[in-house]
Amino acid sequence: MRTTKQILESAKATIINEGQSILALENLVNEDFTEIVSEILNSSGRIIVTGIGKSANISQKIVSTFNSTGQPSVFMHAGDASHGDLGNIQENDVVLCLSKSGNTSEIKAIVPLIKSMGNKIIALCGNKDSYLVSHSDWFLNSFVEKEACPNNLAPTTSTTAQLVLGDALAVCLLQSRNFSDKDFARFHPGGSLGKRLYLKMSDLCNSDHMPRVDIDDSMYDVIVEISRKRLGASVVMSDQEIVGIITDGDIRRIIEKKLDINSLGAKDVMNKMPKTIHKDALAIDGLKLMEKNTISQIVVLDGKTYVGIVHIHDMLKEGIL
Repeated sequence: MRTTKQILESAKATIINEGQSILALENLVNEDFTEIVSEILNSSGRIIVTGIGKSANISQKIVSTFNSTGQPSVFMHAGDASHGDLGNIQENDVVLCLSKSGNTSEIKAIVPLIKSMGNKIIALCGNKDSYLVSHSDWFLNSFVEKEACPNNLAPTTSTTAQLVLGDALAVCLLQSRNFSDKDFARFHPGGSLGKRLYLKMSDLCNSDHMPRVDIDDSMYDVIVEISRKRLGASVVMSDQEIVGIITDGDIRRIIEKKLDINSLGAKDVMNKMPKTIHKDALAIDGLKLMEKNTISQIVVLDGKTYVGIVHIHDMLKEGIL
């Protein structure tokens, strides 16, 4: 069993090795990168990303990144390609092929077939003298001096380099397309990041739970309404106009001061300046307003019309905190 010191030294050495190798990639990026970006932007097809072994795993992640940032992509395992999966490749698709050595039998088998179909090939490879590179249209150099593996065998630093180049390509493409936060939200509607960009206050309001009391109602009526609607607050109305808000915190403060709650009405307890927000405002902006004012509820309006109350717990349920 290795000592704590040895384990920490090994972990740090791995991070340093991979970090230095990634920084060295900057000097390997050349005009081919620009041409690749231009080719993809001008193509009406997709990117088919393929690889074998650990390169196949990295290929799948690159495909996920491409698709989530607006670049249609498909993963094709290099081992399955010559057994029918070459049928995935359509006329205008560009093939991005990942390989450390560029000389595996699977790569050598499919490259000529892809070329015969008329598709362009991008080699993302760590060996500039390989079969893959010599038979490709463009070359993204992922060369690393040494794997983080002490035996220089297990793909570690080399696969990280592939991943970084894939990310660099994805970022260049999304920037070239002016891919915005709204575009991102369209492709991530179920995630917390997407919800921050599209979820509106109206989406959090429940028309069946709109606590309201009249300005002349008793505190008994107020407590019953707050308890019934379970939002920890109720707006106070006068002639269909919001004139205040009462929260469960306001009620607790009355009790703490030992005031006679039976002698008080809504108009005696209400906060006359409730914080409000328009129903079309983003939920994340509503959250910021609640945090800024240290409140747990906010009144949602459509113009001057009351449409509901949103509690901070509603934000938590949607995962936007």
